[in-house]
Amino acid sequence: MHATPLITTLVGALVTAFLLGALALKLRLPPLLGYLAAGILVGPFTPGFVADGHLAAELAELGVILLMFGVGLHFSIPDLWAVRRIALPGAFAQIGVAIALGCGMGVLLGWSVPQGLLFGMALSVASTVVLLKALEEHNKLETPAGKVAVGWLVSEDLATILALVLIPALAGSAAASLGDSLQAILITLGKVAAFVAVMMLVGQKVIPWMLEKIVYTGSREMFRLGVLATALGVAYGATALFDVSFALGAFFAGTVLAGSPFSHRAAEEAMPLRDAFAVLFFVAAGMLFDPRVLINDTVAVLGTVAIIIVGKGLAAWLLMALLRQPRGDRWLLAASLAQIGEFSFILANLGLSLELLTPRGHALVMAGAILSILLNPLLFKLALRRSGQAAAAPAAL
Repeated sequence: MHATPLITTLVGALVTAFLLGALALKLRLPPLLGYLAAGILVGPFTPGFVADGHLAAELAELGVILLMFGVGLHFSIPDLWAVRRIALPGAFAQIGVAIALGCGMGVLLGWSVPQGLLFGMALSVASTVVLLKALEEHNKLETPAGKVAVGWLVSEDLATILALVLIPALAGSAAASLGDSLQAILITLGKVAAFVAVMMLVGQKVIPWMLEKIVYTGSREMFRLGVLATALGVAYGATALFDVSFALGAFFAGTVLAGSPFSHRAAEEAMPLRDAFAVLFFVAAGMLFDPRVLINDTVAVLGTVAIIIVGKGLAAWLLMALLRQPRGDRWLLAASLAQIGEFSFILANLGLSLELLTPRGHALVMAGAILSILLNPLLFKLALRRSGQAAAAPAAL
């Protein structure tokens, strides 16, 4: 039999993800948990079939590109601006709280401050997939609280994108002097600024013009190919020409395309392939997780989950209270953000590759994500119940 590691990895990952994702849906859980479980099952820490980790990681990079392209396509400055007085200060304050708690836990575990900071950053960002699913399932997406939650999440995403840009520069200058470190950061920001300028001045005109010409041909196949070529080509060009991450390149490709008349159609055409590679991304993330950490490092796992659910949830509730928002909205937002997901995996994987996060830290982020996603539907139902009590009895906490 011919050696076909790529086909074997794709078949093993997708078939296992499909079966476990279907099981998760049957149990009324997010399919994301099934994909992560599939990664654990085909990973090196469990017996049986083991997928090719290097190939899975490369396929996961495509997943990251298409995920970020989708984030850019759905990024709306008007929507964020409408809730800016709540979402922007609330999100950045909550990120600060999560980073402080994560860094404090990291110091207690004997890690360096930079490792603790990255650990806290990974715990600060909620999952878009989980949050939108919960809001849609309970018909809360178009409510004032739902719009604040989405704006809050977009603000967190923007902060994470900035972190993805700066972390490699900080890692490369970790042992350098303060002056050299500042120089490295300024050079990185200069490259990012140059890339953004090119995208705004050239990409904003060329990409919509190109897609318009393709639309006139009447070929749906060519339009789909044009959208994918834009996402992948801009992401690769950003890395090759400006030395910025695939993630940032794909995000800006999406934001540029979001301003064109064809943005909705582009999102529809890119969605099938984006979803398939997003599944591979979550499977690859699961492959890096050693489930033995749940038994061997239980106290640290519980501490991580406490930061995500109690720390972030309480911070969101208190921040909403300070901003004088309705009590019901406070509970809904606290439950919505008391979980982590895809951006946390991206940050954790980046930290592990740059040796800014220990394998133990990576395992704790993964465990925290899996457990918080598992518990989130229950938290959401409790928040909705509490929202009703708060509405009926304003004097209650």
